[in-house]
Amino acid sequence: MVTLLTTLGIILFFLGLLFSIAWHELGHLGTAKMFGIRCTQYMVGFGKTLWSRKWGDTEYGVKLIPLGGYVRMVGMIPPAAERRDTSGKPMSRWRAMIEDAREANHVEIRPGDEDRLFYQRAPWKRLIVMVAGPAMNLILAVILFSIVLMGIGVMQPTTTVGSVSECVVPADATSTECPADATPSPAAAAGFRPGDEIVRVDGEPTPTWAAANLAIRDAIGPTEIEVRRDGEIHTLTPDLIENQVVARDADGDIVYKTDADGNPVKDDRGIQVPELQTAGFLGITFDRERQAMGPGESAAYMGDMVVGVGKAIIALPSKVDDVFRAAFLGEQRTIDSPVGIVGASRIGGEILSQPIPLVERTAFLLNMLAGVNLFLFAFNMLPILPLDGGHIVGAMWESLRRNLARLFRRPDPGPFDVAQLMPVAYIVVVCFIAFSLMLLVADVVNPVRLVQ
Repeated sequence: MVTLLTTLGIILFFLGLLFSIAWHELGHLGTAKMFGIRCTQYMVGFGKTLWSRKWGDTEYGVKLIPLGGYVRMVGMIPPAAERRDTSGKPMSRWRAMIEDAREANHVEIRPGDEDRLFYQRAPWKRLIVMVAGPAMNLILAVILFSIVLMGIGVMQPTTTVGSVSECVVPADATSTECPADATPSPAAAAGFRPGDEIVRVDGEPTPTWAAANLAIRDAIGPTEIEVRRDGEIHTLTPDLIENQVVARDADGDIVYKTDADGNPVKDDRGIQVPELQTAGFLGITFDRERQAMGPGESAAYMGDMVVGVGKAIIALPSKVDDVFRAAFLGEQRTIDSPVGIVGASRIGGEILSQPIPLVERTAFLLNMLAGVNLFLFAFNMLPILPLDGGHIVGAMWESLRRNLARLFRRPDPGPFDVAQLMPVAYIVVVCFIAFSLMLLVADVVNPVRLVQ
């Protein structure tokens, strides 16, 4: 059954990734057609075509390598502003790549396309076409996050006792087993039971988990705690002791260790290490229940995710060495290691096979897919070709040049010649392919595992 669920999870998440790619390209296709640009192909994937069908001017299809997709728009590269006579002079390799790209682009132009070329459209229209793809990923991410956060809800601690520790165990202990001579926990000695709802600590109301948790941590010695049990209020007086516990801030969020430079400290698996502090110890865990977030909380959560994705993209180059070592030298893969489409799908399978409620698995998968779409949005907005951000910057630069020319009554400089940057685009593509292949090897031979 576990194998079946794992396989099903891999397939479902893989299909979710393909849909995210197709959804992205649909943004480009829809806006391009809206502005009258002829689109010859709408493809999900690269390489050999597995299936295709032509409707109107456009061939729709799926290709073998699911590392992205594309919409082929006629006239992406404008003609050269002027042609130099290079007879007798050898063409540089850089210039040859530029002219080859220009020639390949113009081969697609057929009679009747004179007014349907991409570069002929106003810069603001081209900007909309290129932004539309990443925007579709952002929209999908917001929809998925909203379903999880405001629909399904997230697990939140409550003021109800979930379990009672039989003995005192420090937070950094490697075992939770109680030795025969262990000191009973204050909660066990005072008679706390699972299901007790803590309503007051030392006379102060505790309407939320954060309030109850903070009040217990701040108390040392005999402390009156009122609990609701079977509808009745009982007053228990545990003798709270000092113990090493995970540090939390005033909102109840875990405080993590940082090094001298302010960077998070992580263990061998790449998991952040929490700070420990000496605080009041009762010896209970709080129960958790699923609670829907409001729009404000959801927006704040999504904002934190955007910041996290931005940091992950910035840190991506520093992860290349770790991925190489994991792929070819057998070094341990950390939990925060980048993963490719194979690794992400495998994690999806691992999630679906876990012995937890289906709603938990569904929420985890949707949340993960939302995060992937957020990454696709941010990554594609990077201002380098062949990413959408490179074309966006080109359109903005062209608009600026033309506006300045009009302002100073100078001749129209014409469209921005994106062909001049094609050699850079080729270098980026080669780097992307190399990194993708390295991720593929790492995901197969040394995958990231959520559960050890």
